[in-house]
Amino acid sequence: MEHSNFHNIFFLWILFVTLENCLTAEGLGVNWGTRATHPLPPDIVVKLLKENGFNKVKLFEADPGALKALGRSGVQVMVGIPNDMLATLSGSVRAAEQWVQQNVSSFISKNGVDIRYVAVGNEPFLKAYKNMFLNTTLPALENVQAALIKAGLGRQVKLTVPINADVYQTDTGVPSGGDFRIDIHDLMMKIVKFLRDNGGPLTINIYPFLSLYADPHFPIDFAFFSGTSSPVVDGSISYTNVFEANYDTLVWALEKNGFGSLPIIVGEIGWPTDGDSNANIEYARKFNQGLLDRITRGIGTPKRPTPPDIYLFGLIDEDAKSIEPGNFERHWGIFYYDGAIKYQLNLGNKRSVTAAKGVRYLARKWCVMTPDANVNDPNLADSINYACTYADCTSLGYGSSCGELDIKSNASYAFNMYYQTMNQQKGSCERFNNLSVITTIDPSPSPSNSGNSSHCRFEVMIDLGKHESRVNPGTSSATMINHFSLVLFVLVFVLDYYMYLP
Repeated sequence: MEHSNFHNIFFLWILFVTLENCLTAEGLGVNWGTRATHPLPPDIVVKLLKENGFNKVKLFEADPGALKALGRSGVQVMVGIPNDMLATLSGSVRAAEQWVQQNVSSFISKNGVDIRYVAVGNEPFLKAYKNMFLNTTLPALENVQAALIKAGLGRQVKLTVPINADVYQTDTGVPSGGDFRIDIHDLMMKIVKFLRDNGGPLTINIYPFLSLYADPHFPIDFAFFSGTSSPVVDGSISYTNVFEANYDTLVWALEKNGFGSLPIIVGEIGWPTDGDSNANIEYARKFNQGLLDRITRGIGTPKRPTPPDIYLFGLIDEDAKSIEPGNFERHWGIFYYDGAIKYQLNLGNKRSVTAAKGVRYLARKWCVMTPDANVNDPNLADSINYACTYADCTSLGYGSSCGELDIKSNASYAFNMYYQTMNQQKGSCERFNNLSVITTIDPSPSPSNSGNSSHCRFEVMIDLGKHESRVNPGTSSATMINHFSLVLFVLVFVLDYYMYLP
């Protein structure tokens, strides 16, 4: 009896460990952007992914370093094809074959990368693009599909097209009125039919933050997941957040056109932490935690109760990303540029976010405005403008984390960002007309009890040339626990078997 009880208890423990891992990781994806002046080494990023339970990742392009690091990691990959490649791929099957061979087949066969999807273009039908990619997206899709089939990957790797929510609309103001934009309706039908016929999903990017950014009168509580006093009522359904309403508008659009069963992936969704008054750590934590809670609990939408695969946007801040849409574009990361934790999140099973390990930095020194320099110096404005032309000063904007600094601290922030972006090179702090000096005292403002300024950081950049030896990124703590559990289970099973032998 005692032996039997031990066996049952141990089996339940194994089951618990397995379920614990599944609850943490299942369906949890994230976007890995690489537009940074000092990117984290790819193997550190892959380890960061795994230790935080992300088992799916989306890349905006076939970055060789990232793909190699993802080899045999257990992370499923979606590889993106940038919009500027659509013309080439649409005009030549041969070009598509070469792209697939170099960026898909090779990494699967040589590096063991688990590529599941190829995303053809990225929001190619945005109104802002003025029909630039209207005639190349579908032909590129067809040519890449032909290339995958020729490479023997037609079943293994599926194609998708990430679209923005402005591709569809509702004339009634509620999701059930959803349909595709008239100007691209026929094209979307061809793309959707192609995806259905080839087993591919449609990918949609949904950004409640942008709804708030575009309309100051947008009801702010409708952007989050905690309910609203003014729900959108659509027949018998009450929508309490913009995510569900937006997603179901697309579902209605697909249903009306005969594609109601087409799989949908949420390719991008998140909340930025800087660069705008509504882009702050408090709102980002609130939004992303609400989203993660939905994923953990398996909550879908009224039209599709089964939750889709969701890729958070994004993993790490990108200080070299275009800020044409707004200064917030460089601050979507759950982590800072160096993998440091911005804010705590419960990733499921009461697990919190874990910072990147093995990061090496440049020397702890900063470039600041000389203490006795005059703020009325005629060269000061030009010096700040010069620094911010070549470095990221988006945190200095109105409502941003460093937007409340005084004039000297403002200049110091700009000088330091330039100095760090230039890798602290000799002379890079001396080019500001005798207004700057190097210090070894961290000039970051002391945390305050209120306001976004408590998160203002004077950075020291990553030293890209001096990273310590790192373990195989495919081996995380969760993986080792599971391996240990499996070995222990087999050992107990064998002992159990021999105990019953005559």
